[in-house]
Amino acid sequence: MSHSSTQINKYLKSLQKHLADEHPDNPTLANAVKSFRKMDYVGHSMGLINKDESYATCVTWWPMIAVLGTFSAGKSTYINSYLNLPLQRTGNQAVDDKFTVICYSRHNEAKTLPGIALDADPRFPFFQISRSIEEISEAGQERIDAYLQLKTCPSENVRGKILIDSPGFDADNQRASTLRLTQHIINLSDLVLVFFDARHPEPKAMQDTLAYLVSASVNRADANKFLYILNQIDVTAQEDNPEEVVSAWQRSLAEVGLVTGRFYRIYNPSAAVPIANPHIRERFEKKREEDMADIDARMHQIEVERSYRIVGKLEQTAKGIKNQVVNKLSDMLKKWKSKVMLFDGLVFSTLAILAGIALTLSESWSLVKTFPTEFMQGETSALVIALVLVIGVIYIHFSIRRAVANRLLKKLADEIKDHETYKQYMQAFNKSTAAHRPMFLQGPAGWNEVTQQTIDEIINEANDYIQTLNDQFTNPSGHGGENSQV
Repeated sequence: MSHSSTQINKYLKSLQKHLADEHPDNPTLANAVKSFRKMDYVGHSMGLINKDESYATCVTWWPMIAVLGTFSAGKSTYINSYLNLPLQRTGNQAVDDKFTVICYSRHNEAKTLPGIALDADPRFPFFQISRSIEEISEAGQERIDAYLQLKTCPSENVRGKILIDSPGFDADNQRASTLRLTQHIINLSDLVLVFFDARHPEPKAMQDTLAYLVSASVNRADANKFLYILNQIDVTAQEDNPEEVVSAWQRSLAEVGLVTGRFYRIYNPSAAVPIANPHIRERFEKKREEDMADIDARMHQIEVERSYRIVGKLEQTAKGIKNQVVNKLSDMLKKWKSKVMLFDGLVFSTLAILAGIALTLSESWSLVKTFPTEFMQGETSALVIALVLVIGVIYIHFSIRRAVANRLLKKLADEIKDHETYKQYMQAFNKSTAAHRPMFLQGPAGWNEVTQQTIDEIINEANDYIQTLNDQFTNPSGHGGENSQV
């Protein structure tokens, strides 16, 4: 076992123990780690993942809240208020161009750690993210510290959670690396708070930013995890018609696809513009309190959603291997075999015809007639010619195999845009078309009765986990005591 695979194995054991200790009365998540380890066996057998990789690192095992938004939308002020700590710098201009991962620490003082702390720790959702950054960075290999930082703080509100503050979005300056990391965060988050600045007079001027933050989310299966928040709404109290400001934002969001879901209106009382009219002040305060209560309730709810998300990812990945990956690889292998046989036939037929023409023109057919006799008698020249011919045939055949495989992989790259998904297919297909693997073998490499049975076991286990969670959090009959919490 390599050092890397030893490290991942050590991590999975540590994770399993931590989850068992964290929730002694609810073994669902600790058992889910075992199921992910089973899936790793299938992934390693098929070549979908390397020995130093695990499907368990593709999910974050702690509830995660992402805070996105435009510059000066009040994200940092909101986070500081939620933590009851002045952790994040605030200001009207962009104060940070990094993603800040915030987590709990029992130490009394907050600490800021470099991005490498996240890149090297599998417990966080940025484990080995530097590989992706190097691939997508416009300016060559850039250090992880330029994109990420970790802040720890003693706030009880973030205990057992991960909070991520993102750089502000600027429609004129959206680096590909920032967008990619944002998408990575969105995919892994249990809750995404999208902040907009009510002080911005013209929401239409931010159409590109709105399109990215909103349009990308509305068609997702998990679109309900996005909360859209119009922050610093207190500034509109001075308007003749404050509702028109809200209506303008709602229209802009509708134009980029957001026609459903909650639209929250909040502000920070300690930083608010004084509202002189008592009736308007009361209306604004009431609306703020209602919306803040809703947002807080959703943030508390993510502990439950985290369990379902992890089990859902387990089932989704297992079914994806069985129903999509295997079928896709099998289809590619069929095309590969038929094309290899076709090109083999064309190449060798052409060579045979050319050899026949050459022998005819040179009147050397007598050599062909005497070759079998010389070969049987062990003539050196005949043996050498036979060996050269065999080596030539083998070389041509395996060159055709590789060329056809590369051609199919190139088409796949055009078809699959997601790098990680393509990487898995590429590795598995290369293993299935490796030179040492006979062409007559059916199905992708590593997919057999044992691995198929393992995947079926994982799917059944995921269904059992969901049933356990349902029993824990629901009580349709109304009998018994209160349900326990994760």
